[in-house]
Parts: sequence; structure tokens; C-alpha cells
Amino acid sequence: MGVELREDLEMEDGVYSEYDLALHVKDVLLSVSSGDVVSVDNYRELVGRLYPRERHSPDEVAKLVASLKGLSGAASYIDSSVHVGLLSPLFAMSLWNYGPDVMDALIELIISLAASSGKYLDLCLAMLTRHFETPSNFLEKLKLPYGLTKKDQVLTRVHSALKDIADLVPLSPARIVTIVSDRLELYRKMKGTTAHALVIYVENMLKLEGSALGEFVRVSMLTKVVELLLHLDVEMGSWDKVLQDHGIFQMELEDVDDFTEDFLNDGTEQLREVTTNDITLKSFAEKLDSLMVLTFEHLESCEGGGRLSEVFQTLLETFGNKVLTTCKSKFVQFVMFYACALDPVNCGEEFATNLVEIFVYDANLTCLRMRAVAYLASYLSRAMFMSATIVAQTLKRLVGWCFDYVKTKKGGINPESDKLFYSACQAIMYLLCFRMRSMMDDPQSKSLLAGLPLESILRTEISPLKACVPSIVKEFLWQANAAGLFMAEEFDFDDGLESEYSLAWGGKEELHKLFPFDPCLLKKSDRFIRPNFVYWSMVHRTYDEDKEDSSDEDVDEAFAVDNVENVMDYEILQCLEEQQFGFDEVDNALNKMSITPKDSLHNRFGGAINKPVRMPSRIRPSTSPESL
Repeated sequence: MGVELREDLEMEDGVYSEYDLALHVKDVLLSVSSGDVVSVDNYRELVGRLYPRERHSPDEVAKLVASLKGLSGAASYIDSSVHVGLLSPLFAMSLWNYGPDVMDALIELIISLAASSGKYLDLCLAMLTRHFETPSNFLEKLKLPYGLTKKDQVLTRVHSALKDIADLVPLSPARIVTIVSDRLELYRKMKGTTAHALVIYVENMLKLEGSALGEFVRVSMLTKVVELLLHLDVEMGSWDKVLQDHGIFQMELEDVDDFTEDFLNDGTEQLREVTTNDITLKSFAEKLDSLMVLTFEHLESCEGGGRLSEVFQTLLETFGNKVLTTCKSKFVQFVMFYACALDPVNCGEEFATNLVEIFVYDANLTCLRMRAVAYLASYLSRAMFMSATIVAQTLKRLVGWCFDYVKTKKGGINPESDKLFYSACQAIMYLLCFRMRSMMDDPQSKSLLAGLPLESILRTEISPLKACVPSIVKEFLWQANAAGLFMAEEFDFDDGLESEYSLAWGGKEELHKLFPFDPCLLKKSDRFIRPNFVYWSMVHRTYDEDKEDSSDEDVDEAFAVDNVENVMDYEILQCLEEQQFGFDEVDNALNKMSITPKDSLHNRFGGAINKPVRMPSRIRPSTSPESL
């Protein structure tokens, strides 16, 4: 019977029903151990059809489809100890190599195998999720319509199969999480993994999160994506010593005049020659930038589908467990920033509240609290979408905490024991550098600000003005003086170099210089962040004099020369807009923080302001948002 059916199968596809095909394959499988020559030949021919070929004729395709359908019906008779020769090529098959008919038959067989025996579940899930990795020879084809169509055909079937298996085997989502996570770790470590290939893998992870399986895999998928972003982010930071050894990125904040096109071009050329383990800084940056964009787009789809609040809760937890505990991340925190920008009222305010709660109540985690308050100040300073009301409420809580702290303290400066207090004071001053003018222009916020015991805190024996970054202190005092909050010249403050106290409380992590939301310098990611971001050059300060300029062009030409305190963000914006700012200059520009540099105070406190600031036309917002 086996021989007769085998010969008939070779005649034409569709001669026998799926039941007949399954019956024939069952006989072939059961007769393998008999030693019969004909049975062995039948089995070998069945197995041979599963091996890949460069090309399949229509007749070969028909036979392969028939064989797969027969195996689907007889899946329960496949024995892992007897049919190793069949299982090996089966699980090595790739949907990318076949047309729709074979793909459908293969998917049907994998689902049947997964449901027939628990011992095949992991093999089936691994085979399916392996398709998250696009074959290297197919990556270039994805730039063509045919390639995109093929990608959709393959991955749509894969995700549908994962859902079907989950319905049949309730434990499968947990196994999917483990398999995908482990494979991502191996894939990340593989040399030569391109940004495009990595993006496609992560795209499928996010697709899992947004699918019917999202309830079971959401936390794991999002956490793994953030961990991957964080890994790439930190790896870029590990290049600092290499770059410094090559004499490229040693510019100080004050050396603004040296930030020229010639320097950037020379530095770029030198950096192209630097490699570590055959991976360049540019490669890390390209991967990170592409993955950040993919994550931003996923957040947009979540917001459009009404799922952002669910996703945000996972992101918030991951931020606290992963990002906040990591030193020197430069970019991954902008995932939180963009999620908040998509929903300022819910996500935006909850993020700020969460940071305040960490700072105020996590009593045994001093460094974490210091990072939290730095994130808080930087976030509220830069987030264009956060209202003045939230800023005012946050300032009230921070100042209240500081006031309660100084009431219990006696003696002079002690950077180690008072470092949490100094971090809070610096956060307050930094935030007011950006927001003081907008608060003074709003009667309710102005009244709140005037009622805060700022002067009492600053005049305490603990002397926060001597322990915080001088550039922030100077800018804050100058604005406070212009706003009439108090007379700045009455404060005992040395506006020289950074004090030993500041270095001491910042520690090795340099928490005194942590401003996590300084401008994002990843080219593709910037287009998502920029519309929601406050650059220093956009800030209206209390000492600014409003006046009409003769022309925007005149303002642009004189801008960088006349206003040293604005030049950093201006240079960054210009380079990004003209696409001259390569990934190779990321660390250089990040080191040049957009806070007021040395000599920005053209006169002593209370002196006349000779050169009022005006934003250049190309970056001036057309309307003033509420928070500005």
C-alpha cells in the first residue's frame, strides 16, 4: 500500500485528500523501524523533499506541499528517537525560501507538532521566532517592493502561528519570552549584525507586545528592548578614553570659539581610524538611533490604539530599575521623554511625580535619589509640553524638602553627608534658570515663587552656592537678581573654578554634572524630540530685554558672537539641521553642556545688560507654548 500511494503522490498534486496523505505518511513513519527496503526508500524520499534546493520546479513544489500536509496529519506519530533524520531538516526550513503554498503547509505542520507533544514545543517556537532574523542575503531585497511583500508574507504567518500555538498550549507565551530574549542576547553579540537586521528583530519583539499575546509578553519584550538600547548607549560611552587618547574630544565648556567646522572635520577623519573589536562608534550610534526611532514609532502606534497608558507603566518600571540605576546613559532616557510628550497630562505628569516620590521617600538609596532629582530638573527644564503649574508644584515640594532639611542641620559644609541636599539645591537652581521668566510672567506662579524660602536655604551654613556647579549658580543668581527675588551681590559666592565641594558630593559618577535631557544628538531620533524640546537658546530669561531687531538675518549672524551662553545649543541645532554633525562628534558635543558657560555674565550682579538675547529666526518657535 505504501508503494502504491507513493507512486500516486508523484503523479499530480491533489489526487488524494489530506486524510489519505496523512494515512500514507503515517504508514511510512511507522514502517521505518521494520527494515523493509521499500519502507526505507519511502522514508528517505519523504525526508529528502524537506532539504533546501536552489530552485524548485512546480512538480517539486507540489510534492513538498503534499508531504508537509501529510506530516501535519500524522504529527502525533513523529518520534524524536526514530525520526531524527526527518526532524533535523524540518526545523531547519525557512519560510524566506518558499512561496505562499509551501509557507502555509509548513506553518500548519509546525502548529500540529507544537500541539501534539510538549517535547516539540520549544523546537517549534524557536523555528518560528528564528524568522525574526532576516537572512543576510535578503536584507538588500527589503529595499525593494518585492522584498517588503515577502517580509510581510513571512512575518504575518509567523505571528499568526505563535498566536495559534498559544491558544492550543497555554504555557507557550512564557516559552516565547525566554526563547526570544535568549536569542536577542546571542544576536546582539554576533559580529557583523547590521543596524537593519537588528531593527527587524526588535520590530518583531514590539509586534509581539502589540499583539494578542501582549498581555503575557509586554513586560518582558519592552524590558529587553530598553536593555538593548541601554547596552548600546553605554557602549558608546566606553569610547571616551579611546577618543581622548587620540586627542580629539578634549574641549572644555568654555572653549566655544574652537568648536569650528575645521575641527569637526579633522576629528571625524581621525575617529574613522579608531576601532575596538571591529565595531566602530558610528556602528553603535547607527544601531541605537535606528532602534530609538523604531521605539518612538511603536509608542505612537500605542497612543493611536489607546494602549499608551499600559505600555507607559511598564516603561516607567523599567526606567526605575534599569535606566535610573545606570550612570552616563546619554540617549535611552528619551524613550520616556517621548512617551510623556505623547500624553503630557497622564504620562508626563506621572513621570514627574514618580521622580519626586523617589527623591523624597527612598530613604536608603542616596545615589538613586540624587539621580532622580537631576532627571526631574532636566526633564521639567527641557519638556516644552509640561505646564508651568506642574513646574511650580514641583518646585514647592523640592524647596519644602530643602527647608525642612536645613532646619535640622548645624555646622558648615560637609559634601558627603549633605550631598542629597546639594543635589536638590542644584536641581532647583537649574530648573529656575529655564523657567523663572515664565513663572514671573504668570501671576499665580509668581506669587508662589515669591513665597518660597529660597533665600533662607541659600544662606544656610551648609552653603549650597559654594557646592553647586558655578555656571548654574551664576545664571540662577543673575536671573533671581533681575526678577527682584533677592539681591544677588549680597551672597558670598566665588564665581571662579568649580569648588572641591562640588567635586566631592558629585563623586566618581559626577552626579553634580548630571543633566540627562541635554540635547539629543542622534540624527534620526532628533526629529521626534525637537518639536517637544526646550533649547537654551529658546529660553526667555528675567534679564532679557524685549526689543525689535532690524532683521532676522542680522540676528542670526551676530547670535553666536554676542551670546556665549546660547552658542552651545545653537551649534548643535545648526549641525543637526545641516547634517554635518556626524555620530563621531556625539561625545564631544555632549560634554559641552548647554548651561551658561564661563564669562556669560558680562557684568557683575546688578550691572547693566548691554547685549540682550534674541533667538535666531531658524530656531525661534512661531508661538510661545504655555510653559515658556
